[in-house]
Amino acid sequence: MTTAGSVRAEGDHSDRGGLRTALAGLTTRGRSFLAAGAAAAVCAYVLGQSDLLRVGLLLAVLPLLCAGVLYRTRYRVAGSRRLSPSRVPAGSESRVHLRMDNVSRMPTGLLMLQDRVPYVLGPRPRFVLDRVEAGGRREVSYRVRSDLRGRYPLGPLQLRLSDPFGMCELTRSFSTHDTLTVIPRVEPLPPVRLSGEARGHGDGRQRSLALAGEDDLIPRGYRYGDDLRRVHWRSTARYGELMVRREEQPQRARCSVLLDTRAIAYDDAGPDSAFEWAVSGAASVLTHMLERGFSVRLLTDTGTSVPGEGSDGFAGASQGSADAAGLMLDTLAVVDHSDGEGLSRAYDMVRGGSEGLLVAFLGDLDEEQAAVLARMRQRSRGAVAFLLDSGAWLREPPDGSGPSDGGGERSRMLREAGWTVVGVPRGASLEEQWRLADRERSGLAAASGGEGAG
Repeated sequence: MTTAGSVRAEGDHSDRGGLRTALAGLTTRGRSFLAAGAAAAVCAYVLGQSDLLRVGLLLAVLPLLCAGVLYRTRYRVAGSRRLSPSRVPAGSESRVHLRMDNVSRMPTGLLMLQDRVPYVLGPRPRFVLDRVEAGGRREVSYRVRSDLRGRYPLGPLQLRLSDPFGMCELTRSFSTHDTLTVIPRVEPLPPVRLSGEARGHGDGRQRSLALAGEDDLIPRGYRYGDDLRRVHWRSTARYGELMVRREEQPQRARCSVLLDTRAIAYDDAGPDSAFEWAVSGAASVLTHMLERGFSVRLLTDTGTSVPGEGSDGFAGASQGSADAAGLMLDTLAVVDHSDGEGLSRAYDMVRGGSEGLLVAFLGDLDEEQAAVLARMRQRSRGAVAFLLDSGAWLREPPDGSGPSDGGGERSRMLREAGWTVVGVPRGASLEEQWRLADRERSGLAAASGGEGAG
């Protein structure tokens, strides 16, 4: 939850144009009274009726008097806004709590409160607040919802003051605003062994000594409680004190998630488009891998990654994993189509990294980009591609019952390069596609007599 700083709104009496602003705030009723008074005064002058002149003056003075009194009114109110929560998945609701405090020594009149919100979040909320006593407060709330990812500003608050007769209305605006972040939908995924490990710490080839090699081993001094089986006798004889071997340090398994954002790779748009499915899939895999203890990083076809991300990505199963997940989801909340035409920048990022699992969400591919992806496979221990044929998504029914060949010739090229390829039909469940990728990966490894289950 976030809280907007409290601010004060009151009339600016040093502004020479303030009275003009007050007159501009006359309502339809106030303008009608003013016009009727002027007409009565003209008729009284033409007809010589003094009583009618008094009536006309009364009608004309009343809205002017209300505008002057309202303009001179010193309302001092403080407003705050609280979002609960400030980060929501697409399609979910967030509640906005507004609080108004009367910090002056005199009660207020009728107040109309209005908050400015983007149209994609719903209609603009308006509230009518009755008289607020000195030192009193009023609290109201409303809900916002968006099916589209993004960062949406809320505010500033606007306070509309009105006189008891409804002759004049003045608007005072607060200066603060908040931001609602709508992140992609995250679908929980089952633990599978796509990379050969169910969790993010490897074994076998993924375990190494602090320094490899018997001659290069640097032992440390014996500490109370150390296992005597770890005593390094050669070093003990050399240094004249009991020395033990360093413990093996598990190397954290790595996972890179590649999101294809090229505009030419997607033909459809909207909440149910292939691109939104790919963004949601990337968010789900990143979150899942962090929870499993993997070091994860997010790549796009432009080669950019999450701000603050290290060369090895964010480490999972740590105190900062929740913050890392939040940073990546915030990045995906605003990711949009790129103007690029290839995946060469992403290849440079993968080529410069260490081997690990590579999960790619790809749109339409040509032969050149399929060749680039084939070379990416050489730098990863396992590679899984989810192919989304955007043209097929436009032709298929929304229940995903239409056929999907996974990209045809391009899919065959990736499979020959060692990728596990899954064609994604429209409306498919990511969990089902994730399990399907695991089964195909396991079948490929078994057919090649390969490296276990991953």
